[in-house]
Amino acid sequence: MEIPARAAFETALGESPMLEIDNAVRRFATTPAVQGVSIQVAPGRVTSLLGPSGCGKSTTLRLIAGIERLDAGSIRIDGQLVADARFSLPPEKRPVGMVFQDLALFPHMTVAENVAFGMPRPERRPDRIDPLLERVGLAGYGPKYPHMLSGGEQQRVALSRALAARPKIMLLDEPFSSLDQRLRTEMREFTLDLLRETETTVILVTHDPDEAMMMADRIAIMEQGRILQEGTPLDLYHRPSSLAAAQFLADLNLLPGRVTGGQVETALGAILAPGLADGTPLTCAIRPEHLRASRIGTGLNGEDSTARVLRVHSLGRESIVELGLPGLPHRLRCAAPGPCELAPGDAAELSFDPRAIMLFSKDKGTRLG
Repeated sequence: MEIPARAAFETALGESPMLEIDNAVRRFATTPAVQGVSIQVAPGRVTSLLGPSGCGKSTTLRLIAGIERLDAGSIRIDGQLVADARFSLPPEKRPVGMVFQDLALFPHMTVAENVAFGMPRPERRPDRIDPLLERVGLAGYGPKYPHMLSGGEQQRVALSRALAARPKIMLLDEPFSSLDQRLRTEMREFTLDLLRETETTVILVTHDPDEAMMMADRIAIMEQGRILQEGTPLDLYHRPSSLAAAQFLADLNLLPGRVTGGQVETALGAILAPGLADGTPLTCAIRPEHLRASRIGTGLNGEDSTARVLRVHSLGRESIVELGLPGLPHRLRCAAPGPCELAPGDAAELSFDPRAIMLFSKDKGTRLG
């Protein structure tokens, strides 16, 4: 008999999940690290566990790998039970590959020996190792040692070693965090292309929302050992279910207020709040890219308000403008493509599209509109 969550998943995606975690719990002493996490991942898809340090995402990854044991719940891979509160299949018997944040290459082993370590003993032959190295662009690197390689090359060795056992699921634990920005972008694209080519199911742990948005088919935002919200990147960005989820994906400008006559009076002007009772305390949120600042008299259509420019960050591809508004204790931020005509001290007119405003309850932070 199938559990309802699995049946719903199959109905939605038309296929059985490659990975199924049901109400997973893991405690360390009296501290709960993972609290009732449930998630299903389709074959060949990339799912990111996104959240701040200490939120339980790496512990969840270790539960999938078998490095940690479940205190409650269950984990299935390709329909097979690999762990519950009474049973745990050893890591080496799970069809899982893993690339760690520190890569965990053996310094005393050659590149070929590192790759071979991920294979069953009968397969540790040059005719199996060489094609794997060639596949990641490291043909002829077998005799070298890890310290002789660049960061990107070490990354490719770790990935090749993880793929050597032909895993059904690849677990990536912040594997790009130690690389510089250019190399990080290059390795993200390379890794994603390779894993999609091999049709490997991927679980990516990261604290970088941009990385999750770029790489994942679906994102699970985690906080304090729980999943706040799970969905496609665009769903989470445009339809966050809570203020916490919205804030983790990108910066927000927050404006407090109370509903009066179907609207909220804020420092930016009146914001519509249809259907909400008078007196309801709200937090109105707008992302920097949806707020526009221009010199007085050249504002855009829509709601507007006068502000003072406090700081301008010119990044070439875009400009970030920090502004102060009378009656608002914190600064607002707006983002605009290319160079900016504004300078500190200028008076500016702020404009926004009312449809871009998100409304959250003041007490629980749940989405209201």
